[in-house]
Amino acid sequence: MLFKIIKVGKEKSNGSNVGTLENGVFKTKKNSDDSCAFCIKITSDSNLREPLILYKGKEAFVVMNLYPYTNGHLLICSNNHIDSLTGLPANTLNEIMNLSKVSMDILNSTMEPSGFNFGANIGKAGGAGISEHIHFHVVPRWEGDTNFMPVIGQSKVIMNGLYDTYDNLKPHYDRLK
Repeated sequence: MLFKIIKVGKEKSNGSNVGTLENGVFKTKKNSDDSCAFCIKITSDSNLREPLILYKGKEAFVVMNLYPYTNGHLLICSNNHIDSLTGLPANTLNEIMNLSKVSMDILNSTMEPSGFNFGANIGKAGGAGISEHIHFHVVPRWEGDTNFMPVIGQSKVIMNGLYDTYDNLKPHYDRLK
């Protein structure tokens, strides 16, 4: 597949009917309470592919963004439900920064981006879609990768499907253990 157009919205993008993202909270059929999307992901032990978890560390984990800005848009999340940078223990912050660096190394070797956007949107006013659980974005960028599709058609052009990209990146994260 040369490229894929995905509709920007709240439906889970893998086509399954497992759940939806509503106001930054992942709602599952089995669990319809206001559980945190990242806390649900980190408790998934058996199948890491379905929730798009690339790596689980002692303090943090790496997951692919369900609504990526570009191919390879990753999120580095604390294993603990914390909403602010100031609430993170030093060892958690160290692991998040190390996983961010390693993720950029992996993306450089597999996708050859021209650069990265890296950072966190903290709090609703700061632009966080899921403000109750701090997470850092690692977004690979290429010269000229912005386009008009999100503005005009509420769609994004993504060069690979999420699971295709996952399958490409996962072996590199498996070597970290």
